[in-house]
Amino acid sequence: MRRLLFLVTEDWYFRSHRLPLALAARDAGWTVSVATRCGRYGDLLREHGLDVIEVPFERSLRVPMRDLASYRALHALLRARHYDVIHAVSLKPVLLGLLAAPERARCIAAFTGLGYLFSSSDRRARVLRALVQSVLRRVLNDGAAWTLVQNADDAALLAAARIGVTARTVLIPGAGVDPDAFPVAAPAAARPPLVVLPARVLIDKGVREFVAAARALRAAGVAARFALVGQHDRDNPGAVPRAELAAWQAEGVIEWWGHRDDMAAVYADAAVVCLPSYREGLPKVLLEAASVGRALVTTDVPGCREVVRDGRNGLVVPARDAAALAAALRRLLDDVALRERFGDAARRDVTQRFAARLINAQVLALYDRVLAAAAAESAA
Repeated sequence: MRRLLFLVTEDWYFRSHRLPLALAARDAGWTVSVATRCGRYGDLLREHGLDVIEVPFERSLRVPMRDLASYRALHALLRARHYDVIHAVSLKPVLLGLLAAPERARCIAAFTGLGYLFSSSDRRARVLRALVQSVLRRVLNDGAAWTLVQNADDAALLAAARIGVTARTVLIPGAGVDPDAFPVAAPAAARPPLVVLPARVLIDKGVREFVAAARALRAAGVAARFALVGQHDRDNPGAVPRAELAAWQAEGVIEWWGHRDDMAAVYADAAVVCLPSYREGLPKVLLEAASVGRALVTTDVPGCREVVRDGRNGLVVPARDAAALAAALRRLLDDVALRERFGDAARRDVTQRFAARLINAQVLALYDRVLAAAAAESAA
């Protein structure tokens, strides 16, 4: 029986973004293991028949000694057990997992977006970026590992940085969404209408621009509610300071709902779903909102523009432009018919391009390619 190992920093992320793929692999005959930091979802993953292995991953870049502990745990695991394919998801598992893997291990380095390190211009990010790029070249340029990206911009950025082997770089658009889990909802009846930004409370998700747009619209007399729905991520250097978040709430300009497990219901209550991010891989929240049939507003950046087509299923505005964001939101808040037309198109796009069954089939085909390439190399 073929053995598949996922490397993912957090069990909550695996549940929300990779569990359907793991179940599809299980149903296709793979024995599936997940090495992750366990929180509240470890038992749930085990109930699905997955082998869950506790690894002390640390998402923050500020505690290198914890990264050393993660590396040692992975090094021991990957020498105690054989896996036919190792699927490392996001930058930290890619770096540590591929460094710890045995020589010529069949690894897939899956980039879910080239975020803070690749998009920030601050000095610390530039220094770390140079170091990370050097390590990535070491683990991805030997011809054994495969690189998986979610959009063409990230593929081009890695190629420009001489990271990865072109022939083994594959583009699959995101993790997909289950249209049955996010069914079409009737147009939101709430008054005043609700605008939702579903994301962790990070600066590079465009949270400050969202707040500025909400403030401008309220000052202009637009009757609407504006809600941030997502956790405050203390491990991320781009997290909005808690004092700033508290000040926005005290001002009454936005509501902060924190993490929610019932996101289909959140989207159903929303008139518009907004993600003014600075850069993404391929944002699952936009796919979920589109599946529910909601009009979308996002930014003209990698990942986001793959989901939202301006004038078809939503509106696309420049990144970091609060005025343009406010204008787009007002246009949709003022035009119910346009919202409904965009929402219908968004649902069609999801079912035709981003349904989880379509995405999972592409990833399972990639696993077969990885095994076939390894077999050909062994026979040569």
